[in-house]
Amino acid sequence: MIVEGAIVDLDGPRSGYVRFRGAEVVEVGKLGTESAHGSARKVHGIVVPPPVNGHTHLGDAVATREPPPGPLAPLVRPPDGWKFRLLAAASTADKIAAMALALDRMRREGTAATIDFREEGTEGVRLLRQASRRSGIRVVALGRPLQRPVVPSELAEVLKEADGIGLSSALEEPPESRTTVARACRAAHKLFGLHASENVREDPGTYLDPRPDLLVHLSEATEEDLRAVATSGATVAVCPRSNALFGKRPDLALLAKLSVPTILGTDNAMFHAPSIWRELEFAYVAARLGGRPVPPGFLVKAACLEPWKLLGEPEVARIQPGGSVRPIVVRLPADDPEYQLVSRTTEHLIVRPGTGSPRRRPG
Repeated sequence: MIVEGAIVDLDGPRSGYVRFRGAEVVEVGKLGTESAHGSARKVHGIVVPPPVNGHTHLGDAVATREPPPGPLAPLVRPPDGWKFRLLAAASTADKIAAMALALDRMRREGTAATIDFREEGTEGVRLLRQASRRSGIRVVALGRPLQRPVVPSELAEVLKEADGIGLSSALEEPPESRTTVARACRAAHKLFGLHASENVREDPGTYLDPRPDLLVHLSEATEEDLRAVATSGATVAVCPRSNALFGKRPDLALLAKLSVPTILGTDNAMFHAPSIWRELEFAYVAARLGGRPVPPGFLVKAACLEPWKLLGEPEVARIQPGGSVRPIVVRLPADDPEYQLVSRTTEHLIVRPGTGSPRRRPG
């Protein structure tokens, strides 16, 4: 199969073609120069590295009813917020089935990986691993120890099963817990993530020291706060739909202006379907609605390029022969490809080379 149209990757958006043999990229070049004249099926569209859902709580997918009204904190505050009571009451089988369904949704939309903050200690990580076993989705599981103060033996046990640790906000985690977790993650060469300035503004000193690899939300951060984040080296995960549900909005335009490494996530699966394409479209529209428009290219980078850098695999974010992870093809016009990807991508337009066209589904 030859895809003619546009390529969007670490080298920027450009016109071109990509020739696939099954799922493998075997040739990339300028339009009209392909070597397989007349011998391959031609498709018009945009070739892009597969997206990563940069922040999820997939365990929440077990919730199937509307959450109670009110502010965010009583819903998600550990250890006895609404969602934690729900998790405690749900059966193991129901949790696994709900997470598996959420992962299947991601797979159908071409998502290759997700970075999940998995509560419920070591067992929570194990349940997520079980749910993802046949999903085809790479799950980067950031576990969370149950005991406070953090007990080193439990922390080591969680880190053995997980790809890192994902904590609640600095307001809810004492400095000694954050320091203990950060040191353990660095020693294990694993990720340390932390929610920050989601519901109320927090002093950057509380969440930048010790230095996290990943900060989530920053919807209440000031410009001065974001400048501090920009110099810290941390990556920021933003979740516009989840924030909007509680009247919050990350300043995407400022994050772009300050060149803060930013990734896009869908957050709690009890609030929204884990669709990175819905998140992209909402982020773009909400930024314009709020009078703070953000370049489509910044959002495409946040979904398809920047996450691979965080995961230490920047080569995946470049379309080239012999790549280790197959890109996806979106059957959209090649004009202004970043805008097309942000505003018009649906499951029905996605082709995953090596598997043929996507199955047609209602909705």
